[in-house]
Amino acid sequence: MATVHDATLVPTKLELLAGWVGDQRWFPGQGRPRLRRLDSWRLDDPAGEVGIEVIIVLDESGPSPTVHQVPLTYRGAPLPGGEAALVGEMEHSVLGHRWVYDAPHDPVFVTQLMALLRGRVAAQAGSVSDDVDPDVVGAPHPAWPDDPVVASSRVLTGEQSNTSVVVQPVPGTGAPVILKVFRTLSPGDNPDITLQGALAASHSPFVPASVGHVAGAWQRPDGEGRDVGQLAFAQEYLEGTTDAWRECLRMAGDGTDFTARARELGRATAEVHATLARALPTVAPGADEVARRVAAMRRRAAMATSEVPGLAAQAADLEAVWAAAEEASWPALQRIHGDLHLGQVLDAPDRGWVLIDFEGEPLRPLAERNAPDCTLRDVAGVLRSLDYVAGTVERAEPGRDVRRWCTAAQTAYLDGYADVGPDPRSHGALLTAFVLDKALYEVVYEARTRPTWLELPTTAIDRLLQEARP
Repeated sequence: MATVHDATLVPTKLELLAGWVGDQRWFPGQGRPRLRRLDSWRLDDPAGEVGIEVIIVLDESGPSPTVHQVPLTYRGAPLPGGEAALVGEMEHSVLGHRWVYDAPHDPVFVTQLMALLRGRVAAQAGSVSDDVDPDVVGAPHPAWPDDPVVASSRVLTGEQSNTSVVVQPVPGTGAPVILKVFRTLSPGDNPDITLQGALAASHSPFVPASVGHVAGAWQRPDGEGRDVGQLAFAQEYLEGTTDAWRECLRMAGDGTDFTARARELGRATAEVHATLARALPTVAPGADEVARRVAAMRRRAAMATSEVPGLAAQAADLEAVWAAAEEASWPALQRIHGDLHLGQVLDAPDRGWVLIDFEGEPLRPLAERNAPDCTLRDVAGVLRSLDYVAGTVERAEPGRDVRRWCTAAQTAYLDGYADVGPDPRSHGALLTAFVLDKALYEVVYEARTRPTWLELPTTAIDRLLQEARP
């Protein structure tokens, strides 16, 4: 059973997907999607029992059409323990009743995708009517020594933009791997692969080792040619880790001093920035580039004010910050993490802080996420994340004041960064602008999704503007 073709299915694949995709955490739209098939490719099950197909669809329901990757498996009997992964059921005129599953939950798909990624099997066209080579290839990372034989796999919960699978190998065949399947596709290089690959090639201890990736092509939405991008990525899985967000919540809640660990995190951030600056191009921003970036800050402020009209009273103070940023001396632009916060940092036993998920803000266009940026954006992200820790604890325990804990942690983080790289506080006006920019981004997010949390960023904006006044 190599594949299942639409013409003999009731319902069709697109009909089945249209009723399922809209409820998935990785789907960015709202309501029922309007899907159009662009392409597909498949992998063979060596046992010949499970159909494996990856369908590339275009959702045209929103103002900006988006391309999504939907891997499916087709089975003649239910997948044991796969109830939550069931996409639906369909009738095939020859094969009979088929159960259709979200493939990352199916161990047969995971095994074959890992084999593709490591260059041990080939992808094939998704339909017998397709005469176009799928152009889907694995790209193993040369520094990873093993081809793990899959013993088991499990999908991580809670992720929103992609699907990550922890792959446990048969003992003696390799180390655990985390396999990330990209759900929203864009042509070009995915920064998660580019940046972590560059860091891993530089033997940085502050990122997981790269295992490899899968690249592929799909028909462009306008039908004129094919786009090329990256479809999946695998890296070292660090067992027994806790992310820095949970660690900080625990320590702030207990009143445990975090300054030593915060300083280590500052050093790790600066080391990653320094390595990326050596490995990848940097550029000195000219006046036009600075003006463009500050204009983007002004637009985010306007967007936040449209969501929370009360911010209009602070327009003059905000404009003073933007004007100071425009006049400031900017450091060289380089590749950065792009969406750094405490949830993107793992505390690995016997290793310390490890940074993950270098994709940047997932809603920003890929071209923007691949462009050089200012390191202060990452620094501001961590400072705001520490402030959110304090606000979260105070919300859970009314009357509790965690401000001193937060300020000490933020200062220690900046001190640690300055131990390795240039002190972010030497660009005081610019650092303030980036921290405010992040807080205004948070205002928009909270206003749209968690209005009861709006007080956290708005209070921070009040404090930051007061500190910025001469």
